[in-house]
Amino acid sequence: MSQLDDYQGCAQEIMARAEELAHYSEMAGGLTRTYLSKQHAAAAAQITAWMSAAGMSVRRDAAGNVIGRYAGTDPSAPALVTGSHFDSVCNGGKYDGNLGVLLPISCIAQWHRRGRRFSFPIDIIAFAEEEGVRFKATLLGSRAVAGTFNYAVLDNLDQSGVSMRQAIVNAGFDPQQLPAAAWSAAAIKAFVEVHIEQGPLLLEQNMPVGVVTAISGATRFMVELTGLAGHAGTVPMQLRRDAAMAAAEIGLYIERRCSGVAGLVGTVGILEVPNGAANVVPGAARFSIDMRAERDEVRLAAVEDVLAEIGNITRRRHVEAILSKTHEANSVPCDARLQERLATAIERAGLPPVHLPSGAGHDAMAMAAIADVAMLFVRCGNGGISHHPDEIMSVADAALATEVFMYFIESF
Repeated sequence: MSQLDDYQGCAQEIMARAEELAHYSEMAGGLTRTYLSKQHAAAAAQITAWMSAAGMSVRRDAAGNVIGRYAGTDPSAPALVTGSHFDSVCNGGKYDGNLGVLLPISCIAQWHRRGRRFSFPIDIIAFAEEEGVRFKATLLGSRAVAGTFNYAVLDNLDQSGVSMRQAIVNAGFDPQQLPAAAWSAAAIKAFVEVHIEQGPLLLEQNMPVGVVTAISGATRFMVELTGLAGHAGTVPMQLRRDAAMAAAEIGLYIERRCSGVAGLVGTVGILEVPNGAANVVPGAARFSIDMRAERDEVRLAAVEDVLAEIGNITRRRHVEAILSKTHEANSVPCDARLQERLATAIERAGLPPVHLPSGAGHDAMAMAAIADVAMLFVRCGNGGISHHPDEIMSVADAALATEVFMYFIESF
């Protein structure tokens, strides 16, 4: 069998396993798999079985991460670590996170069949939680490994009133052992994550894979505006203190400020008019702001401008604003040396390397605390739709990503 056949075989296996893993879902007809649910446990057991069949030794840590090791010839060598998450958003896609677990398992199975070992071990971590759905705290699995887990979130409650601490116990793990889940930087050569792009850039450029330059930093706010409610027919336009229109003007300013600046995006994802009615001037509005950029100075400058304009708009409209910052994360640059290695692997596969930032957060962000990180993006179909059942990728792209990943490891 040729190497090309090997890549194609791996790709077919990856796609079939993504379909199979999607069956472990808390909802019928869609994929919802939240941290430490019964379906989450079943998916972990399936991943464990696949890792074992690929020739790996497998263990679980106190965060519920599934960790497979493909032993190297030098027991003292630090590991090359890869992986991604296997939880999902509500009604999510089959490849988000899962691809970064399934692809390296298939690659290692291929090396195992050939009897090939490397001087260093290869570790695959199927991170138990990244999305933050159940307990409104993100990157739990990778933060545990990186030693940056915030223990205060153990008291967070899910919608049923179950604390994270209790959920960990119910799943058969010991939250007091979470500190022992942390890895030392000396144990890791590098961390590389394979992930679907979750956007349209590779699709628009007709490129199957790309090298991530950095994971964008993000700033988020919730904003509450208070104006004055009034009758829609009797309050003159010039006397209105319309909270909804103030929110709309702020949203349009965010759109203008973030347009035309490479790598900068701004989103108003929540926009509410509490107790709104068709014949009432809105006296209150509530909305979110999410601003991201590859470079922190670009993001922070835009945030400063938006905050200043919120002040201008609310003063002019006689509306009061209360802002609560809900999230702040700096950008995480990917290691230049590892980017070069991925670019070389893409060139060897016969393609020009494309470099692009990641606007979404990933486990690599947390792993950067203890290791140099790199990311290989794989093209998303369907216009780049992700976090949705319409998220797709192709067998051909899976084969190409397999080829790039295997060469990256083999030449390390």
